[in-house]
Amino acid sequence: MPLIAIGLCSCAKKVAPGNGNQNSGGGGNNGNGGSTTPYDSTYTPVDPAVAATQGFFLDDWATKSFTVPTASAAAALIVNATDTIWVDADVVLTKIPKYVFGANSNLWMGQIVTQPSLMQYITDLSPNVIRGPAGSVSDIYFFNSSSQPSDVPDTLLNGAGGSGPGGYWFGQNTQSWTLDIDNYYSLLQQTSSVGLQTVNFAYSRYGLSADPVAAAAHLAADWVRYDNGRTKFWEIGNEDYGNWEAGFVVDTSLSHYIQPPTITGTLYGSNFLVFADSMRAAAQGMGLTIKIGAILLASSSVGSNQVGNWNQGVLAASGSSPDFYIVHDYYPDEAYEQNSPGSQILSDAISMPNSDMTFLLGNIPSAGTTVKPIAMTEFNINSQGSQQQISFVNGMAGVLTVGEQIKNHYGEASRWDLANSWAQGNDQGMFYNSAATGDPDPNESNWNPRACFYTLYFFQRFLGDRMVSSTSANSDLVAYSSTFGGSSNIASVIVNKGTVDKVVDININHYPMGTNFYFFTLVGGTDNGEFSARVSVNGVGPSQVIGGPLNYSAISANETPRSGNNLKVYCPARSILYVAVDK
Repeated sequence: MPLIAIGLCSCAKKVAPGNGNQNSGGGGNNGNGGSTTPYDSTYTPVDPAVAATQGFFLDDWATKSFTVPTASAAAALIVNATDTIWVDADVVLTKIPKYVFGANSNLWMGQIVTQPSLMQYITDLSPNVIRGPAGSVSDIYFFNSSSQPSDVPDTLLNGAGGSGPGGYWFGQNTQSWTLDIDNYYSLLQQTSSVGLQTVNFAYSRYGLSADPVAAAAHLAADWVRYDNGRTKFWEIGNEDYGNWEAGFVVDTSLSHYIQPPTITGTLYGSNFLVFADSMRAAAQGMGLTIKIGAILLASSSVGSNQVGNWNQGVLAASGSSPDFYIVHDYYPDEAYEQNSPGSQILSDAISMPNSDMTFLLGNIPSAGTTVKPIAMTEFNINSQGSQQQISFVNGMAGVLTVGEQIKNHYGEASRWDLANSWAQGNDQGMFYNSAATGDPDPNESNWNPRACFYTLYFFQRFLGDRMVSSTSANSDLVAYSSTFGGSSNIASVIVNKGTVDKVVDININHYPMGTNFYFFTLVGGTDNGEFSARVSVNGVGPSQVIGGPLNYSAISANETPRSGNNLKVYCPARSILYVAVDK
């Protein structure tokens, strides 16, 4: 079906189901179906209570305004709808924390603040929070050094039974190939983001001083002082439950305090208390308040390379000290780095946030502790073998994951990661970094945005400040609807994760609407089977072999006059449609 046949319903007016938020009454295959309940433009929403899993991440919530885009007239659809999405603006699911759009920096991006094009891309993306310094590297990172400290070993053990060079990283290293600590803060400033810092917990394990726990806690407290209020959120350690992490196993013959060779959740929780006390004292000494998070596992499925009973040990030993809890998830979960089909990736993108939250809401109280805000500070797909990670399907998965994180009341989420390598198409970087590895991609210029940038950029533009009810009888169609309190607009982001084109009637109830609606359609290309590395925006194709159009911010929306409360739109197979109604 051609893209020009996009627009407004010219057939009989449809109305929302009587209860406003269920799939009944017209969600089927006839575009002329619907409930007999008359359209009601009265808007009387009631905000639900802030979920414990969101907590203080909503403290600085504010209304958003929709910016009406430059638009070109689009022809109205005159065919029957195949499906209906019911939107009820009176049913508020949650206020939307601004921190769920976060990103992860890394130390091998280089001194990126000198790259104006990349800085503009990140600013346009508007992640609001950027985590540092670099995932697992955080546990071998010394923010205040430019060379190896005297109290750490040259060699570290690994969980596979071997050993290797410490490979430490340093915040005072100003060479061009790494990101020094001051330029990380410049990154935050240039992109209007706040920080989320991961302090070096493993130093409390492998440190050689008389009291390595105190030394590591003191290092973290010094970072809080150096930071001087620029970072709101702090986490202690990174995935320390896994055998891939420094400090998972240590040579206890070198230790000056009694500790087990392999880390336990109880040890982590006990050491957490020392870190938190030192860091809070440093903050209070400057008249500041910080939030400190402890790391948990998001599932009861623990492999042989992870610590069993981790959560129970952490929760019991740390008690009420953590301000929030941290989880990571790379999906699909069936097998790590498997060559997953697109259907599996998109299905797991929807199920993962819910299954993780369901587990945590049962696991945390069962340990006798209180549910606190939850931050998923790393996530992405782990599938590889068919260039899944740079594909438009992964861009679709990114929207689905963030949408479900909002619905499931996460307080914060940061996607891994901003800029990284080519790796034959098996890299999770949102932007290409030609210097990251020794396998340059001949089809990308440095800092080229990949598909997930475009899908998440438009998601931010079309997601307001309150998520409201939107339902469909077709599981291939997933919609995230929201209102903009600052400008009185309503919008929906529709993901067609199926392989069949759809004509969708968006039926909006309980909201006053203006005369026009605006929309962008994002689709992949025909390269590489179902894992196209290309994305087109309203028919404007990529500027390079990989990625999308670099003039994305100047592309016109399609505009169609509205009639009644029905907006009829064409949703190609494996596409994302971003729709907003004028006020």
